[in-house]
Amino acid sequence: MNGTATMNGTVPGPRPGTWVERLCRATNDHDLDELTRCFAADYCNETPAHPARGFSGRAQVRKNWEQIFAAVPDLTAQVRWVEDGHTAWSEWEMRGTRRDGLPHLMRGVVIFGVEGEEATWARFYLEPVDADHDGVDAAVQRAIGTAGGPQ
Repeated sequence: MNGTATMNGTVPGPRPGTWVERLCRATNDHDLDELTRCFAADYCNETPAHPARGFSGRAQVRKNWEQIFAAVPDLTAQVRWVEDGHTAWSEWEMRGTRRDGLPHLMRGVVIFGVEGEEATWARFYLEPVDADHDGVDAAVQRAIGTAGGPQ
């Protein structure tokens, strides 16, 4: 699932796409120190679909990933990305097996603002994959509150 593309413009210094590849490598290596170094001390993470989950700071990044690596010891990531200026648009798939034996599978998009060697902000849309077998009609009905049928 790896792929790279560049949109318009060039950015002096390290490119955001190179940073995304570094983050993916640190994730796959379970290198908590390197992963943490990928983020600015005042990093700001927004999660628009779940606003209460937003956070700031490199320390919270480290805390989150300590828990993730402990809970999914065989976690691996794949990423596709495009860059535009100081922004990297990335599509992630993260999979592994949780300690309780259940599969872990997340997919989604993260948009990162990158300055030099660090992400300074992100808009995070990565979610657990819904294994529900309902089709699009049922999903739309749930989303608009008519899951019992037309009203």
